[in-house]
Amino acid sequence: MTKTKDFKAGFVNIIGRPNVGKSTLLNALMGEKLAITSSKAQTTRHRMFGILTEENYQIVFSDTPGAIDPAYKLQEKMMGYVQTALDDADIILFMVALEDKNEYPELIEMAQKAQAPVIFLLNKTDTSKGSQAFDKSNYWKELYPDLEIMNISALEKQGTDDLLNRILELLPNHPAYFPEDELTDKSERFICAEIIREKIFLNYQQEIPYSSEVVVTSFKEEDKIIRIEAEIFVERNSQKGIIIGKKAESIKKVGTEARKDMEAFFGKKIHLQTFVKVEKDWRKDERKLSKFGY
Repeated sequence: MTKTKDFKAGFVNIIGRPNVGKSTLLNALMGEKLAITSSKAQTTRHRMFGILTEENYQIVFSDTPGAIDPAYKLQEKMMGYVQTALDDADIILFMVALEDKNEYPELIEMAQKAQAPVIFLLNKTDTSKGSQAFDKSNYWKELYPDLEIMNISALEKQGTDDLLNRILELLPNHPAYFPEDELTDKSERFICAEIIREKIFLNYQQEIPYSSEVVVTSFKEEDKIIRIEAEIFVERNSQKGIIIGKKAESIKKVGTEARKDMEAFFGKKIHLQTFVKVEKDWRKDERKLSKFGY
């Protein structure tokens, strides 16, 4: 790839409350499923880079956990990633959903105080009825007249091309930060663990997804197959039973769905083994959080 003096590169960080569509937007802009998604809030726990490299630019998108008031140690770690994303951004994408109201002005003020241009994204406009999207856009403009507001649907990829063009206009001239063939800063093991965790969010209810953590303990790539072993940790023995399910049907379903996504991502046959273990109250324990990479 030719690197000209006009080459642009920078960090475009996606900020917002839980469940506004940040991970869906990252995947839409990348044209590749990197970040896990579900309808449940706080699915994303780590900050994750999606690296989009073309002939004349490299955009390092950053998906962050939804901004919340932390209730326990894990959430404190998650909010640390959000603050870092505000500090090192070249461009900030601040997302709200169509139904949202101004219930978190302090977060918008934090974004406005950051040393980076802010694009305010009104997401989920594909669900708009009548003049709802137009009215909601005006609602935000009246509250924050200095904000640049764009209407999008990350799920339907409506407005995402215009958003990408606007990002390129604002992106600074800079050499690439990563090799051109890298899609993310995360390891293959991390991607696999996140895929499994997504299936847990999709298949279980109430506290189970939030009490679960996944660690890939073995990743062995052969010519035609990748052999993966993963441990699923929960906080209590009762949760272990729910994860496994009657006659192990629940954990088999998670494994089958995860394997299919891994095969699509890696383009190879996957052999996946999962083991369920109990790590008591891991979300509240600094030492255990460190062990899990937080």
